[in-house]
Amino acid sequence: MPALSPDDVARLAALARIDLEPAELERLAGELDAVVAAVASVSSVVSDDVPATSHPLPLVDVYREDVVEPSLPAEAVLAGAPAAQDGRFLVPQILEED
Repeated sequence: MPALSPDDVARLAALARIDLEPAELERLAGELDAVVAAVASVSSVVSDDVPATSHPLPLVDVYREDVVEPSLPAEAVLAGAPAAQDGRFLVPQILEED
């Protein structure tokens, strides 16, 4: 892949709506070249006999079984609410109704 120019970085910055100074464009062009080279070196190692992974270590599901248990009565829950009405939390309206 050809090296990124300051013009390429300026185009990317414009797409991201980032205002960069000319000195920053020069500096970032070199830094982004290093990132692209690092990704290219990793991509060159990929082969069909190496499975794709999302994590370097094997993960185990640590969640417990979902067991239905008795919950608090509504009165106890609503007792701590700043305001309640008809057995529900009462909150200020933030959207207009049509």
